[in-house]
Amino acid sequence: MNLTRYQQAPAYFPPNHAGMHCLRLQGHEAGPSDSLWLGLSHLLPGGGTTLDASGVEKLYVVLEGEVTIATEDGEQVLRQYDSARLAPGEKRALKNNTNHPASILLAMPYQSK
Repeated sequence: MNLTRYQQAPAYFPPNHAGMHCLRLQGHEAGPSDSLWLGLSHLLPGGGTTLDASGVEKLYVVLEGEVTIATEDGEQVLRQYDSARLAPGEKRALKNNTNHPASILLAMPYQSK
């Protein structure tokens, strides 16, 4: 078993993210994982990402607050415990449009080489 305590979870700094604090919960520098990694992002009011895509599937679960996810097809507001799947290559932007911080869990496979 690989255990990551929240207080020791390493921060990471993805490009095109602003007003966010991102932590690695499993995988990469947080420890071994064969196929996917978990991240937790805290979005300040007004914080978010630009409209970008990656080559792998992404799964999001809002743990606290509200997060708006915009794609090229429109946008949806996710609230506590709502989840969304983004297909490989699907562009997305995350945004906290509220005055309260939000937290979102990300599960994502490793990029294929």
